[in-house]
Amino acid sequence: MCGAFHKFIMRLREFIKDYFLRFWDYETPKVMVVKNKTLGVIYRGVQFLVITYFIWYVFISQKAYQESETRPESSVYTVMKGSAVHGDQILDTVEYARPSEGGDVISTILRREVTYDQKQETCAEYFHVANANCTTDSDCVQGEVDFNGHGRRTGRCVQYYNHTFKTCEIKTWCPIEEYAVEREPALVEAINFTVFIRNSIHFPKFKVLRGNIKDASNKRDMQRYLNKCHYDEEKEPYCPNFRLGYIADRARENFSELCRTGGVIGVFINWKCNLDLDSSHCKPTYSFRRLDLRKDQANSGYYYRFAKYYSKDGTESRTLIKAYGIRLDVIVHGHAGKFSPIPTIISTVTAMTSVGICTIICDWIMLTFIDKNEIYSERKFDEIIKEPTVQVSTELSYINSYGSNHSDLSDGVPL
Repeated sequence: MCGAFHKFIMRLREFIKDYFLRFWDYETPKVMVVKNKTLGVIYRGVQFLVITYFIWYVFISQKAYQESETRPESSVYTVMKGSAVHGDQILDTVEYARPSEGGDVISTILRREVTYDQKQETCAEYFHVANANCTTDSDCVQGEVDFNGHGRRTGRCVQYYNHTFKTCEIKTWCPIEEYAVEREPALVEAINFTVFIRNSIHFPKFKVLRGNIKDASNKRDMQRYLNKCHYDEEKEPYCPNFRLGYIADRARENFSELCRTGGVIGVFINWKCNLDLDSSHCKPTYSFRRLDLRKDQANSGYYYRFAKYYSKDGTESRTLIKAYGIRLDVIVHGHAGKFSPIPTIISTVTAMTSVGICTIICDWIMLTFIDKNEIYSERKFDEIIKEPTVQVSTELSYINSYGSNHSDLSDGVPL
């Protein structure tokens, strides 16, 4: 036992000593000229790919020579515009836009389901509510509240409006929505409504402030331009007025279907600014995409409820409105870049260092797959204990007339 432990200690000591001595060795690459066309083609091909990657992708596409900023400060102001005839009513923005003047979120009503003349009294619970159906009063617990229902139960079992079956009586706003709701036709004229989107963006690192509205010589010309223009990617890129029909079309949505179920559409404003050019080249691009899940019926569409309260014969009453519509979420992304020497130096050094990958790949191919790789390995790796006093010549090395010393494996080694 003691002998084995002693041997282990001695080996560990030798290992540490050998590691310590080798730690101070100096390694330097050795130049070898291998005249092999296959290996040469691979070497130059890998070099070409690495250099092309850095020139085209890193420097030209990604602009790695620039200092960049990706979190700008932004403000958004939106206004819905337009009017429509709905039956005998004339609807303006106060009627269908929520809010009438909004920030980065604005919605417009496309269809309504209205329950008129609701009052605080007792009536029958909706029959689809759990445990709402009954035959006697004992089936209804007085004071019980079902949070999926409409109100507090009175303990009575009553006839469900004009039907033959019965449900538990509740105290709530009566009549309930599911029984008395009136569904109005869709507001098809909303396809021509416009939403005005004003966006200002600030890159504090570069002290650049830009807006998405075209500059005009005076305020009157600007107002005249904004009153008649509609956004077009090619003809009117600086016009901030967007038709709802255009937004739905670019989001690949059917406007009639949106009127039926409602929906949430994202308006993406993308600023990609190369500040090495004039600031006039820093202009936004727009994209549109449906944000709610269409395939998931429980999570698709967009609607909300609100009520209009009034007093009738001294009793507080209300009109409940369930509104289906389009909600626009304006989302701003920004990226600005400008030349800086520090990222330029870092990217250049990285590119030059990465060219060394070519040598590593070709060395691995040479020492692994090419015939006579043992001879290459012997010539590739040398260990010099002390400086030689006599020159050792071999058939695979020579000293040329210029005094440079390198290995040339063009002769004597069949490839």
